[in-house]
Amino acid sequence: MKKYDIAIIGGGLFGRMAAWRLAQSGWKTVLYEASSPLGENSAAYVAAAMLAPLAEAIDATPLAVSLGYQSLTLWQQYLAQIGQPVFHQQNGSLMVWHTQDEPLAERFRRHLLRAHDGETVWQEWTQHEIAAQEPQLAGRFRKGLYLPQEGQLDNRQTLAALLAAAQQAGAECRFGEAADPETAREQAQWVLDCRGFAAKETWNTRSQSRLRGIRGEVARVFAPEVSLNRPVRLLHPRYPLYICPKENHVFVIGATQLESEDGGAVSVRSSLELFSALYAVCPAFGEARVLETAVGLRPTLQHENPEIRCLPDTQTIEINGLFRHGFMIAPAVCETLLQGMNNLAAGKAFSDGMNKERQSMVTQI
Repeated sequence: MKKYDIAIIGGGLFGRMAAWRLAQSGWKTVLYEASSPLGENSAAYVAAAMLAPLAEAIDATPLAVSLGYQSLTLWQQYLAQIGQPVFHQQNGSLMVWHTQDEPLAERFRRHLLRAHDGETVWQEWTQHEIAAQEPQLAGRFRKGLYLPQEGQLDNRQTLAALLAAAQQAGAECRFGEAADPETAREQAQWVLDCRGFAAKETWNTRSQSRLRGIRGEVARVFAPEVSLNRPVRLLHPRYPLYICPKENHVFVIGATQLESEDGGAVSVRSSLELFSALYAVCPAFGEARVLETAVGLRPTLQHENPEIRCLPDTQTIEINGLFRHGFMIAPAVCETLLQGMNNLAAGKAFSDGMNKERQSMVTQI
């Protein structure tokens, strides 16, 4: 008889979330993660943790946007249940642009109208409204688009809180222990592979939807002279920028999305472009102190949607492809996983009774 009902390999954002929800639902769960409880090897550790389905709609797939909307509500429920201190802000987000880039803003408006059946889901802010809501951007931009409902989390606090919640729910968490599906299968009836990009070789051996890494570069700065009330995004044809204010005047800044699986340090060129764009948005950042620069490889499938792959013959579930939307969509994907696992426990097919959207994420091999 196996010691556990389910063994999870990979202790990043999704692995911890799944360990918590499964243990909370009565599954005897063990989590294996090669790195430390900090989760420093995961893409989530360097993420901005924006919950921004509207802002992401310009590039994200319709499925990702829909999962993002669902997850806004789920995050509120999750955080209430977890009961751990996590910075969570839901003040919307602000899109700004330089005058010469007005065509980008118009294109974004049209895209939002199409995606929301002609409904205006944003507010047009004049330069006076921008100045009233974000005083340190006063005089910098003539117009802006305010996107209500959207929010953000502190990524590292969230990782710590999910781990604490998983352990409190009864999940056994083994850090510093690497495990592959074969090893984990010796201990548990089912294996859940949540390794993200690290699972590339395993995933690509039996899938037409190829897994690859997309390089993202971010910086954390301390800027006691700067106060922003919400994430701010710059629409730009070559170097779009996001600025996420965290607690205590710490800001997470990013822009890049590179077709590269190089996980090496941020380049001088990228740093120059990133900080030049930041200074152009708000010159008060000129005296900010750089706390760190970091690189994350976002696990991405060709269709740029998440996928849950069920392999009944080996009693393995593989989840991957959350791309750059990990925090934005993870709760909705996790609830799909939980529904599927409960189906399996009841002797049903994984996707039995799921709506079309959830079924679209599931592949059975």
